[in-house]
Amino acid sequence: MKEFVLIFRNESVGEIKLSPEGMLAVSNEWMDWMGGIASQGKLVNRGARLGAEGKTVKPGNVITTGPYAEIKEVIGGLTIIRAESLEEATRMAKGCPILNVGGNVEVRDVIPMNG
Repeated sequence: MKEFVLIFRNESVGEIKLSPEGMLAVSNEWMDWMGGIASQGKLVNRGARLGAEGKTVKPGNVITTGPYAEIKEVIGGLTIIRAESLEEATRMAKGCPILNVGGNVEVRDVIPMNG
């Protein structure tokens, strides 16, 4: 079985304000989806949501504020799963709740570092 990273992207629209009920509904969608993957023994980590603040270090010790502020779409979080193939990992990503709000999921294979 191989490992794949699911990278959750969405347009940078700042923090979304939801009612407590709305937050609970969104949280439940994510827990149900990740719980389904975990129940198959294919969840490597529980994932992480990324904040909106950050810095980018570029060659020559150039530091810019914000994670890729020049692009419209930002990475909102990620998780690592196990799957037999890229196709299986992609099928698993089709259930991601971010797709319900206009976001997308990038599926990439993880290449282990030897040594």
